[in-house]
Amino acid sequence: MNNVIIKFMKTLVKRIDRNKIDDDIILQAGAILQRGGLVAFPTETVYGLGANALDEEAAKKTYEAKGRPADNPLIVHIAELSYLDKIVADIPKKAIELAAAFWPGPLTMIFEKSSAVPYGTTGGLDTVAVRLPDDEIARALILAGGGYVSAPSANTSGRPSPTSSRHVEEDMDGRVDMILDGGSVDIGVESTIVDMTVTPPMILRPGAVTKGMLEAVIGEVQVDKTLLSECSIEAPKAPGMKYRHYAPKAPLTIVEGDIKDVVRAIKQLAFAMHRQGKTAGIIASSETVSLYTSGIVKNIGTRASQSSIAKNLYKVLREFDEESVDCIYSESFAADGIGRAVMNRLEKAAAHQIIDAAEVVKHQEYRRVVFVSTSDNCRGPVAAELLRNQELLQEYVIESRGMIVLFPEPPNPKAEAIMKSRRMTLEGQEAKAFSAEDLDEDTLVLTMEEPQKWKIITDYEYVRHVYTLGEFIESGEEVPSAHGQPLAEYGKTFELLKGMIIKLADKLNGAAGEK
Repeated sequence: MNNVIIKFMKTLVKRIDRNKIDDDIILQAGAILQRGGLVAFPTETVYGLGANALDEEAAKKTYEAKGRPADNPLIVHIAELSYLDKIVADIPKKAIELAAAFWPGPLTMIFEKSSAVPYGTTGGLDTVAVRLPDDEIARALILAGGGYVSAPSANTSGRPSPTSSRHVEEDMDGRVDMILDGGSVDIGVESTIVDMTVTPPMILRPGAVTKGMLEAVIGEVQVDKTLLSECSIEAPKAPGMKYRHYAPKAPLTIVEGDIKDVVRAIKQLAFAMHRQGKTAGIIASSETVSLYTSGIVKNIGTRASQSSIAKNLYKVLREFDEESVDCIYSESFAADGIGRAVMNRLEKAAAHQIIDAAEVVKHQEYRRVVFVSTSDNCRGPVAAELLRNQELLQEYVIESRGMIVLFPEPPNPKAEAIMKSRRMTLEGQEAKAFSAEDLDEDTLVLTMEEPQKWKIITDYEYVRHVYTLGEFIESGEEVPSAHGQPLAEYGKTFELLKGMIIKLADKLNGAAGEK
C-alpha cells in the first residue's frame, strides 16, 4: 500500500537560500517529517532523503522510496551535539574528540544505539550511524523535524548520488512529499564513516575527512580492507558497504596506470566502440580532455585539485545517462586525500571492473603515422587523407610533413582538384616541416622516396621507424612527384597512392589482429 501512495504522491519543490533561510518553508518541511513524511534536502556532501529517524514507519517509507534493501542502515542526522545522548548508549572519549574537530562536517560515527532508535532505522543492528552536517538548511530542517532525521542519499538505490535538486527530482519526483532546492552541494561525495565501537576506530567508508586527518586527532585509525561483497550474507554496518552503488546506466570500466598509457588505452577502447557503431563515454580530467578523439568526453575536474573531481563525480555519471552512451571508460585518479573517496565510489560504480592500461597499449606498435614528401602540399597530404578513409582496427594520429617547407602553403590546386573528383578534399591542410618531434618511438614515418628516408636517417640522431611507403608494404615502389606536370599525372599519382594505402591499411590491421 505504501508503494502505491509513494508512487503517486505530489512532490513539492521549494527553492531555499541558505544565506537567507525562509522559516515558513522550513516549518512546512519540518511538519512533514514530524507526521512521518519524506523531505529531500541538501547537505554539504550530497542531497539526503529525510525522514523522522525515531519513527519506524517513516524508515519503511524511506526504504520503499529508494528501493533500498532493508538491511542497509540509515544515518541519523542531528543538528546539535547535545542531541547525541538520547540515541547513543555510550560515547567514547575519542568520539568526543572527533566531534570537536569535525562536527559539523562530513564525518559519520557509528555507536552502540540506545533503545530510542528503532531497528528499522539501523537495518536491524544494535549500532547507529550519526552525523552532524555542516549545512545551514540541513540543520534548520533537522531541528524543525524533531531533532533526529535519517537521511540516506536522495536517489533510487544503486544510482549515482544526487548533488543538485534536479538529480533528486529525476529519481524521487512522486516518491517524496517535498524537495528543498538549495543549489549544488559543496563536496559531492558522501561523508567519511568511522566505526567507534571497535579499537582502534575503523574507517568503513572514505570521504572528505581522511585517515590522516582523523589520526592527527585521535591517533591510530584502521581502514576496513574487507568491505563486504554483494554476495555476503553478513549485515552491513554502514551504508554503501554491501550493495552496488553510484552506478550509471551504462557499464563503467576504470582504466588505471601511467596517465599517458591510460589516455592511449581509452582512445583505443573508444575507437573500437565507434567501429561497432556504438558510443563510449569518457571521464577525463582538465589535463587530458583535449586528447580524446572518439566518444563523448566529459571533464570531471583538474588533477591539481582532487576536490574538484569529487564535486563533479556524480554529476558526470548522471550526465552520461542523459547521453545514452553504450559504455563508459574512466581515467583513474590518485587515491590520496579525498581522492581515496573518489576511487572508492568509482570502483563501486564500475562493480570493480578495472583494466590495466599497459595491457591495452602493448598491442599498439604504432599510434601515429606520418607521411613525408618534399613540400607537404601534394603526395603526403593525399596519402594521409586516403589512410584516414580506410577501415582501421585501431586508432592512429595520421599526419603529413615536408622536408623543405618555408611557409605553411595550402595544398597544390591540381591535387585538390583530383581529390574533389574522388569526393575527397584536402581543405584545411597546410604544409608543415618535418622535425625531430616526428620521431617518437610509437610513430611510423613513411616517405614517398628513398632520398627523403636517407636524409632523415642522416640528419637525426634518434631514428627508429622510418621507411619508404613502398618498402614498408613490400612493394618496392616509390611515389614520384607530379609537380609541374599535367592534371592527368596527378590522377596517376592518386591511383598509385590509393593502391599502396590499401596495402598499408591491410598490414596495419594484420599487425593489430595478430597482437
